[in-house]
Amino acid sequence: MKRKLAAAIGIAGMMVSIAACGGDGGDGGSDKSGADAKELTVWLTVDAQNNWPELVKAADAAVTKKHPGIKINHEYYGWPDKNAKLDAVLATDKAPDVVEMGNTEMLGYMVKGAFAPLDAGQFDNSAAWLDGLKASVTYEGKTYGVPYYAGGRVANWRKDVFASAGVKSAPKTYGELTSALDKVQKEEGDKFSAWYQPTRDWYAAMSFVYDAGGSIAVESGGQWKGNLSSPESVKGLKEFQKVVDTYMHGDKTKDESDRYIVYGQGKSGMIFAPAWEGATAAAKENDKTGKLEGNVENFVMPGPSGKNLPVFLGGSDLAVPVKSDAQAVAAEWINAFTGSSGQKGLIAKGNLPNNKTDLATLKNDPATAVPATAAESNWFVPMAPGWGQVEKAQVLQTMLQSIGTGKKSVEAAAKEADAAIDKVINTK
Repeated sequence: MKRKLAAAIGIAGMMVSIAACGGDGGDGGSDKSGADAKELTVWLTVDAQNNWPELVKAADAAVTKKHPGIKINHEYYGWPDKNAKLDAVLATDKAPDVVEMGNTEMLGYMVKGAFAPLDAGQFDNSAAWLDGLKASVTYEGKTYGVPYYAGGRVANWRKDVFASAGVKSAPKTYGELTSALDKVQKEEGDKFSAWYQPTRDWYAAMSFVYDAGGSIAVESGGQWKGNLSSPESVKGLKEFQKVVDTYMHGDKTKDESDRYIVYGQGKSGMIFAPAWEGATAAAKENDKTGKLEGNVENFVMPGPSGKNLPVFLGGSDLAVPVKSDAQAVAAEWINAFTGSSGQKGLIAKGNLPNNKTDLATLKNDPATAVPATAAESNWFVPMAPGWGQVEKAQVLQTMLQSIGTGKKSVEAAAKEADAAIDKVINTK
């Protein structure tokens, strides 16, 4: 599924009014509990509207059965304009009761008090939520959202290109991978990217950092500090640099936004990307070579450590704005939508579930085994109050471009990035 997960940004000003009334009903009083609410407003992205409207209807039916006569309103928005619309309405007294958030967007809103705390125990499978998704809805020990579904990253290769270089089966180890890539690069020449890996793709770069035992930032005594210049992180960054230097022969100032388009142009043999990108590149409208259909295949990305490369676990969460007057019913709707039956429906649509129990079952199905296995090893962004500002400033992208273009050494770029992170990461 094509989608973007934006950073949680741009909410500081409008949160003044939320902070002022944040205690209004926050103690579970009847004025905000909304157990007898007559109306519920649910905001979701167009993903739900276009791809699984029947699951929305099923959740509505479960709630109306328990609350006869309740009116449930739905509004749908696209990812690019979602936050601006949400920020505007949260500054008023007309807040929706349920909102969908990209999981990296949650933190900034939790820090500012935009969402009501929830009892995780009332939601199906909460004890088995995927680690990366659970982290995205947790702040200072409290739960402020419910994981909806997940999406991980996998390797995708062109079987025909690798077969021409004598490689017939997907690599299982990092050594096998680099050996195969070397053969393809030699066969195709320097104008071809054996592995098209955009330099500014921090999701991929940080997978190498975490694989090497590093991290973006670390917490000590309640304070966060950049950790990209640590020996472990530098090791991971150098491996990423090696990939870009050796196999990436495209524009080294680009991000990953059009990766599937470049892949569809036949200019590369492999990508490391969200699981949908390979199939999207092979779609008729994107395959400019006419050779990708039936020739692209996902496989689990091996890491230099000898284990599967840990992947950024993207996805969506659902939250209840603190200004909602129907918080109890909102929680019921969320559970009906994201619970056991809802997860089965989401899985059937090609999504990864929000919990380890369902994820384990997908490993037995050849159609879902690769993304399910890849998602088992995952990482998430630092849950620090100023993380949204780090993303907004594109600190990681700037560092990676400096490394990829040779403007700075890994050590110098990482040290500079840590300094930039330290300036804002503890700022609410």
